[in-house]
Amino acid sequence: MSTHQARKRFGQNFLVSPGIIRKIADAIAPRAGDTVVEIGPGLGALTEPLLEWLDHLHVVEIDRDLIARLRQRYPPERLTIHEGDALVFDFGALKAAGATGPLKIVGNLPYNISSPLLFHLADYADRVSEMHFMLQKEVVDRMVAAPGSSDYGRLSVMLQYRYFMERLFVVPPGAFNPAPKVDSAIVRMIPLNREEVGAGGTAQDEALFARLVSAAFSQRRKMLRNTLREFVDEAVLEAQGIAPTARAETLSVADFVRLSNALAERRQ
Repeated sequence: MSTHQARKRFGQNFLVSPGIIRKIADAIAPRAGDTVVEIGPGLGALTEPLLEWLDHLHVVEIDRDLIARLRQRYPPERLTIHEGDALVFDFGALKAAGATGPLKIVGNLPYNISSPLLFHLADYADRVSEMHFMLQKEVVDRMVAAPGSSDYGRLSVMLQYRYFMERLFVVPPGAFNPAPKVDSAIVRMIPLNREEVGAGGTAQDEALFARLVSAAFSQRRKMLRNTLREFVDEAVLEAQGIAPTARAETLSVADFVRLSNALAERRQ
């Protein structure tokens, strides 16, 4: 079979280090009976070890050349290939179609669409048992960042509202072909149950919560009394124990939930 040339438009960097591949598979540790979906299987580096654990695997792939290779390599009873863009794929449909066992999503996510893809996947948090992804280390650091740190931002809050997040280990550029110019990292994401959501309860109006967080971080250097002017006055911030002169990165996820719920109640 001819060599596949990585395509820049699909953000392709193929994992080639056997040691790293095994380490990732061991971290995922799927169990027989799990419904596992791999995003962007590429040349099958992770697909192969996952199928050592599983009788059947689902994959989502957009590159037709890679799909043809996967079809040649694996029979349909072992591998179901969903051809298309992961950004619009309905991951919940697998459970709706009667898939048994916990739903787990894994993959080496293309760096060029990582943030929008993570937000898309968050829509399925209530149907997924866990996710393991490889992303640019800088993105993972933002995902797991604590309040008060320079990496803490909208992505941190919106994901930590729904998931327990853990950075597992760093993957160097040499583990890929072609080698990216940055380090990568593996992140584990376990959806929180509804009582735990946001480590401070559930947002009554999740669309309002999302708009509030987005506005708060829209100009990081500005105080909340300025960035949230459209939403609240200083009295409301103070009533929630939040200083109007504070900046967004100092608020915890629970602070944002509490403020969002106070706004939702006022609007009712």
